[in-house]
Amino acid sequence: MACSSFDSVKPSAAGNRIFVMRNYCLIDGKKRTGEFSMMFPLEEMKSTCHCSGYREQQHQPHTILYNILSRADSNYSNNDSLINNNQVNQYNYNKMMPHNCHCKRQQVVCLKNPEGTCQMTSDVLVKTICFMKSLPSFSQLPVEDQLSLLRYCWVPLFSLGLAQERTVFEVKDVPQASMLRRILLNGQGPQSEEEQEVEDEGKRLLPTLAGVHKLRSCLNRLWTLDLSPKEYAYLKGAMLFNPDVPGLRTTVFINSLQQQAQRALQEVVLTLHPGDLGRFSCILLSTSDLQTVTQSLITELFFRPVIGQADLFNLLREMLFIRQE
Repeated sequence: MACSSFDSVKPSAAGNRIFVMRNYCLIDGKKRTGEFSMMFPLEEMKSTCHCSGYREQQHQPHTILYNILSRADSNYSNNDSLINNNQVNQYNYNKMMPHNCHCKRQQVVCLKNPEGTCQMTSDVLVKTICFMKSLPSFSQLPVEDQLSLLRYCWVPLFSLGLAQERTVFEVKDVPQASMLRRILLNGQGPQSEEEQEVEDEGKRLLPTLAGVHKLRSCLNRLWTLDLSPKEYAYLKGAMLFNPDVPGLRTTVFINSLQQQAQRALQEVVLTLHPGDLGRFSCILLSTSDLQTVTQSLITELFFRPVIGQADLFNLLREMLFIRQE
């Protein structure tokens, strides 16, 4: 029997258990209306999380796939385990304790050391734009196509730069008082610049622990492959010249550029790793996950502390088309 929303909570005579009155239940897959009562330990109601999925985890058997996914979703708030004598190592999933709280995954986070981390990520972003500008084939494209590729491809290219530079970072939970303030001020007329910033921040998609975990998983896969500088260069070319970007005028030409970059990458892989026949496919597979990293995560986590309310894409456009004197 699976229940939906509850109407009231009543203590039992014993005092150590409570009855939860619910307005409908699902019995044998069918919805039954009316009042239904369910009794839970009072300690459980006080101390455990009741987000979606919690009670299912208490009653469903832990299959092999379930345990794998549980370990993969746990203990990713910080990545101190990545640093060992200045070397970035693979996550040790076997040592992770299961943590399946869905509301925890949606916890809003921010950088633990914004000054140092933002400086490192800003350097990576500058190198990313310089890479794009250094390609003659990219500069020969129409301006509209350059802007389209910049808009849709700067995040995966930036993520490759994070991997190449072995950039590690720590995050922390955003204080609940700050989150409550955003909620209370949302929808009210701001009376100061600070309140205006808080209101604008409440309208943006703020970085979550789940988003950070997704980014770190992508970085970890690339670190495991231990790519060479040439492999990174051709891989960036294959990621930049994406013919699937909407609104391109020279789709056929861009598609040919991507194929050239992929062939060059494959030749480098075969030369550096002649015995590893599956390496090329593993590289392409690992980079496909970078497409799932959102612009909002990268912008809000790494650059909002630096640029404030400015539009990051406008800054990237200026960086791309600025001419060195």
